Amino acid sequence: MSVFWPPLLGGMLLGLSAVLLLIGNGKVAGISGMAGRLLQGQRRAESAVFLIGLLLGPALYALIVGAWPAVTIVASWPVIVIAGLLVGFGTRMGSGCTSGHGIIGLARLSRRSLAATATFLVCGVLTASLMGILR
Repeated sequence: MSVFWPPLLGGMLLGLSAVLLLIGNGKVAGISGMAGRLLQGQRRAESAVFLIGLLLGPALYALIVGAWPAVTIVASWPVIVIAGLLVGFGTRMGSGCTSGHGIIGLARLSRRSLAATATFLVCGVLTASLMGILR
C-alpha cells in the first residue's frame, strides 16, 4: 500500500492547487496553457508560480522522503522528443491538456472536457496496448 501514497498525495496537492487557483484568481489550471502563455511572452505571475511549484515538487518530495523519486525511462531520446511534440500538438488541438480538462473541466461538468478526457484515456489505453504487442 505504501507505493500508492506518493501518487495519491501528489494528485491531491495538484487538485488542491488547481482549486485554490480557480477560487482565488478565477483561472483554470491548465498546464499547457500556462506554459504556452509564458513562452509567448505573456508575463503572468500565477502561471510562473504554478509552474515553478510543479518543478520544485520532486525536490520537496526528496526533502520529505529522503530520496529523489525513482524514474525509469526506457524509451530512446528520439521517441521521447516525438512523443513530446505529439502531446504538444494534441493539447493545442484539444484546447487543453489533461490537467485543464481532467481536473478542472470535469469538476465544472464541461461536456468538452468530458469528451477530451475520454479521448485521452482511450488513446492512452490503445497506445499502451499497442506498445505491449510490439515488444
